[in-house]
Amino acid sequence: MTETGTVASKATGRDAAHPPSWLAVLSLTAIALLIALGGWQIERRAWKLALIDRVEQRVHAPAQPIPSPAAWPTVSAANDEYRHVSVSGRFLHDRETLAQAVTEEGPGYWVLTPLRRDDGTLVLVNRGFVPSDRRDASTRWDGNPQGQVEITGLLRVTEPKGGFLRNNVPEHNRWYSRDVAAIATARGLDHVAPFFIDADARSQSGSGPIGGLTVISFPNNHLIYALTWFALAFMLAGKLFVTFGGGLFRRKEPWSGFAHEAAGGLDAVARRTGSDAGTIGEPT
Repeated sequence: MTETGTVASKATGRDAAHPPSWLAVLSLTAIALLIALGGWQIERRAWKLALIDRVEQRVHAPAQPIPSPAAWPTVSAANDEYRHVSVSGRFLHDRETLAQAVTEEGPGYWVLTPLRRDDGTLVLVNRGFVPSDRRDASTRWDGNPQGQVEITGLLRVTEPKGGFLRNNVPEHNRWYSRDVAAIATARGLDHVAPFFIDADARSQSGSGPIGGLTVISFPNNHLIYALTWFALAFMLAGKLFVTFGGGLFRRKEPWSGFAHEAAGGLDAVARRTGSDAGTIGEPT
């Protein structure tokens, strides 16, 4: 091998030992993204804890009258859902709607009944749960109060369109969510509040629907997610350091541009001396 070929070979070997710069840029971008995702999960955790605290305060506060009709356009989940409220009026039992439900009592239906207030406005009340064998209203007449009643419960925002992978079908009277506007249209109701009330257990009467089954649950796994993103960023940063920075701590061997030739050639005369000199051959 010639001296020029040897030098080129060594240079190529040194270049191959160093990964391309674009890989470093890509890795740094990924690390920044993972750290950002971890920080976002920390923010989400703070938001979720504040939400849980806010809902707990609403649920356990004394019952207050529902918002007035003038305030209905401003009712929202963030500001009003799960408020402990009260409302009085008369039920329109002939306009009730059944929405499919699965509760701790098993599968069945929510019984949604309009309540007409003294001012003529209507509020949809989820009176509670009935099993499938009591779907027919004739099986629970003694549980349907006929006079003036006062209902306490939790204010809930409407659930439009339907449930998971199931759309409401009003024309066939199939309901998978408590869509206030669609139910009001299907039952020919006017001046209906844009929310409904989940009645509590104290509102139950006779063999009527079982109230007080509202499930309030807010999964809070954001800390686990944040730690996962941060751990991935740390591992990727470690890999990046080993790949691009590990050589800084390795002993570098001296390199010579002179070729070591086998004995017998015209160029086999030693070009240098020392412990690492090439073979010295006699010219022929």
